[in-house]
Amino acid sequence: MIEIERVDATPLAINLIKELKSSHGDLMFHQSGGCCDGSAPMCYVKGEFKVGDSDILIGEIEGCPFYIGKEQFKAWQNSFLTIDVVEGRGSGFSLEAPRGVRFLTRSRVLTKEE
Repeated sequence: MIEIERVDATPLAINLIKELKSSHGDLMFHQSGGCCDGSAPMCYVKGEFKVGDSDILIGEIEGCPFYIGKEQFKAWQNSFLTIDVVEGRGSGFSLEAPRGVRFLTRSRVLTKEE
């Protein structure tokens, strides 16, 4: 269960997610903890990335669950994440990579009300 929605996406990212969903079906995101892509949001076909006890569901974007590793969450627990798209290929296994773009996380501090 999600206590507070902590993630959304820009219109550009939403359009790309819709395109990827039409090609690949249901999707999921995982905010990488620093291995291949630093702290890049990675997009997978739903179920291709195995989440576990060390992953926290922080919200959904376009109906796609968005997880973040527990250690990464500790650093970003007071942040709201906005997923965007920029030109350039990431070095990971995220579904958008072959299109010459990559997802990027932008963040801001949560407000008192949030």
